[in-house]
Amino acid sequence: MMNKRELIVLCLLAAGGVMQAQQWPDTPVEARPGARWWWLGSAVDEKNLTYNLEEYARSGMGAVEITPIYGVQGNDANDIQFLSPRWMEVLKHTQAEGKRTGIEIDMNTGTGWPFGGPEVSIEDAATKAIFQTYEIEGGKEIEQDIKVADPKQQPFSILSRVMAYDEKGKCINLTAHVKKDKLQWKAPAGKWKVIALYIGKTRQKVKRAAPGGEGYVMNHLSKKAVKNYLSRFDRAFKSSKTSYPHTFFNDSYEVYQADWTDDFLEQFARRRGYKLEEHFSEFLDENRPEVSRRIVSDYRETISDLLLENFSHQWTDWAHKNGSITRNQAHGSPGNLIDIYASVDIPECEGFGLSQFHIEGLRQDSLTKKNDSDLSMLKYASSAAHIAGKTYTSSETFTWLTEHFRTSLSQCKPDMDLMFVSGVNHMFFHGTPYSPKEAEWPGWLFYASINMSPTNSIWRDAPSFFHYITRCQSFLQMGQPDNDFLIYLPVYDMWNEQPGRLLLFTIHHMDKLAPKFINAIHRINNSGYDGDYISDNFIRSTRFKNGQLVTSGGTGYKALVVPAAHLMPSDVLAHLYELAKQGATIVFLENYPTDVPGYGQLDQKRKSYQQTLKNLPAVSFSETTVTPIGKGKIITGTDYARTLASCNIPAEEMKTKFGLQTIRRVNDTGHHYFISSLQNKGVDGWITLGTNAETAALFNPMNGECGEAKVRQVDGKTQVYLQLKSGESIILQTYRQPLQASKPWKYVKEQPFSLRLDHGWKLHFAESTPDIQGTFDIDRPCSWTNIDHPAAQTNMGTGVYSLDIELPALKADNWILDLGDVRESARVRINGQEAGCVWAVPYQLKVGQFLKPGKNHIEIEVTNLPANRIAELDRQGVQWRKFKEINIVDLRYRPANYGHWAPMPSGLNSEVRLIPVDFTQVTTEDTKDAEVKTVRI
Repeated sequence: MMNKRELIVLCLLAAGGVMQAQQWPDTPVEARPGARWWWLGSAVDEKNLTYNLEEYARSGMGAVEITPIYGVQGNDANDIQFLSPRWMEVLKHTQAEGKRTGIEIDMNTGTGWPFGGPEVSIEDAATKAIFQTYEIEGGKEIEQDIKVADPKQQPFSILSRVMAYDEKGKCINLTAHVKKDKLQWKAPAGKWKVIALYIGKTRQKVKRAAPGGEGYVMNHLSKKAVKNYLSRFDRAFKSSKTSYPHTFFNDSYEVYQADWTDDFLEQFARRRGYKLEEHFSEFLDENRPEVSRRIVSDYRETISDLLLENFSHQWTDWAHKNGSITRNQAHGSPGNLIDIYASVDIPECEGFGLSQFHIEGLRQDSLTKKNDSDLSMLKYASSAAHIAGKTYTSSETFTWLTEHFRTSLSQCKPDMDLMFVSGVNHMFFHGTPYSPKEAEWPGWLFYASINMSPTNSIWRDAPSFFHYITRCQSFLQMGQPDNDFLIYLPVYDMWNEQPGRLLLFTIHHMDKLAPKFINAIHRINNSGYDGDYISDNFIRSTRFKNGQLVTSGGTGYKALVVPAAHLMPSDVLAHLYELAKQGATIVFLENYPTDVPGYGQLDQKRKSYQQTLKNLPAVSFSETTVTPIGKGKIITGTDYARTLASCNIPAEEMKTKFGLQTIRRVNDTGHHYFISSLQNKGVDGWITLGTNAETAALFNPMNGECGEAKVRQVDGKTQVYLQLKSGESIILQTYRQPLQASKPWKYVKEQPFSLRLDHGWKLHFAESTPDIQGTFDIDRPCSWTNIDHPAAQTNMGTGVYSLDIELPALKADNWILDLGDVRESARVRINGQEAGCVWAVPYQLKVGQFLKPGKNHIEIEVTNLPANRIAELDRQGVQWRKFKEINIVDLRYRPANYGHWAPMPSGLNSEVRLIPVDFTQVTTEDTKDAEVKTVRI
């Protein structure tokens, strides 16, 4: 059975029509882009809430997530206290307007980040352990002052344990011997180390808090503290009779130094089978011998358990009870990221910085931040969603791509494509500040935002970008994941290897926390495969069914890969062996796991582990070996490509041979791929697919074009002819049956010449601030910052480049208008007809249907960035930075002034060409691009 969306696609193909996003009656609101919606000071009003939501809806947004933050200077009288009756009143209005405009309304379960606020008592605040060590000579009565040394901790720290250890390892609990901060103890002879544990507080406050949200960060490891925190929301929603939002959101776990909770020692003993306090000496040993590493690993696992159970599960259960769902960023937390991500309804990753893909023609800004989130980091969220059977993976998208006012839509697209190939299918902009319509430009801003809002000039052409996202996400939300492998996450190796006590998996430090795993993921990807990470807990519930490994979420995989892991629980290794016996393919790369993790019941666990290890085939990992085990097999080796190929799972040639990035999903009629050329080259030729098909269709998410692709069968494998330029993306859908009466995809071949449109251009401004009047005879296309006008280097606006041409009588199936270097997006009109909007490289449009023999009038409306205008405001000393707390900073979080910026080019910055093209009849032979020659008219 085909689902509704697939039927529509087939009907569109059969009818030969052009598929447009607005013609998709089943496109869900979740397919449209969402945005973090900052309410500065929560100083919102009904009129401007309606104005903002209508603007978002008109441009194609589908969701907003309310996150109140700090306010605007001098606007205190309009601030609204978080969750106050007035705040709930404006939330009600927002929900009503969201329903009217078709926008989903989500909200943060707090203000700023992390969760906390005025009702978080010091008792419920984030907690840390404070250890103090005393060296004592025994054989006498001891009277030792036992008091926490940090005066800031003295008002609320609580003595938990006092433990004594002699040189032979004997341990004595002295806690009962402490009275009024003094230890009184008749110490046996010998040298004793006394370690006192105090339960202290981090004293961390909510970061970027809104009015009514200020206060301590809560203790995420305490079930009671989390319950108390959520009760504030219950009271507010109940008393105001307000509906709970569609989704509650939690930002990245930025809770620092919170490494303990009141009942941690009791929880540790129950979960790990021994008392941590009897091993404080080893636990705190900075030399990290094996025993210390094992105890610290047990500590880290216990922290992970408490965060999962007391925060993630409790928060999600609470949301479900109230008819809402949860969306969460697990990165930055001290837990097993897969388990934490999988515990919520929508796992969310975060892109941070601008990726350097070296795409041809893509503007590289010198003021960029290195991207800390490569494919390996982004896949934690989507992996958890896939193995847990969650429909959506979301993303906090475009955090700090460049400095404020310098980010273009063209720079956004490659990083959006990276999100898509990583498994994201429900993106959220970071972000969109609420700004009153009457606010003086640049309006209300957030310090680290791309500012995807009406106050930014890129908003003019943003709807085209939004349509692109919607088209892509409509496909990426369809069907089910179809990644090749489950990839074991060696979290015990990470817990064992990293120094210190509290280990936070932050995106900025993953290259240091998990370098071997990151390397393994890239080697698997470069071998032409894709996979999802799996934790020990999810392996335990994975079954072999109908020829596949099936996770508890119902997703199937062809094999499970263990990449160079050294530590693995004995029951997990035993389960992998049993899965192999049942018919599964299990791959060990570089080595077998060598030991069990942790310290508790170590001998017993090692004995069980060794029994399983003896059953594994004795092999040399220097060679790839396939060993039958029951109905399945175990494959071993060091060469990733060769070893993985032994699984007899077809690799995706588009990755290995052509350097394309892709993700594949399965649907009722076949498979579909999102493909992007995130590199300095394109592709024009036959590509062998990793799946077989009878037919295929291509969909261009930039403009909605679609058609039946050229397909052939070679040596039992399906090949599709694909044309992509550097930076372009495409959606490929395969079918197991023929497509009847479908319209073919139009492959193009550029003729060996083009028409240079390099003389006779005029320029005027459709919009400009400061205002620029009149028409300029510029002759050649050029940046308007070069024209003779005092405002040309400081304006923000839309310049209209116009030209009259005589189209020569040349035979061509179509014409491509190549705008070259565009700063930064452009709408094209030909002979008064809208020909399309280009906002990303390559800046090209097919325009043959708008051209006519003889004279033609071309107009190109180019919109620049706000950078030149904001730089001039700084040079003039205009005080537009009016935000409390952090205000506006640069990439290094320092106060920023933009007056030194040189004018950024604006408009058309290179020659414009008309390229005649022919629709080619693709044959079974490979083809090459013809050389393009340029002629002048």
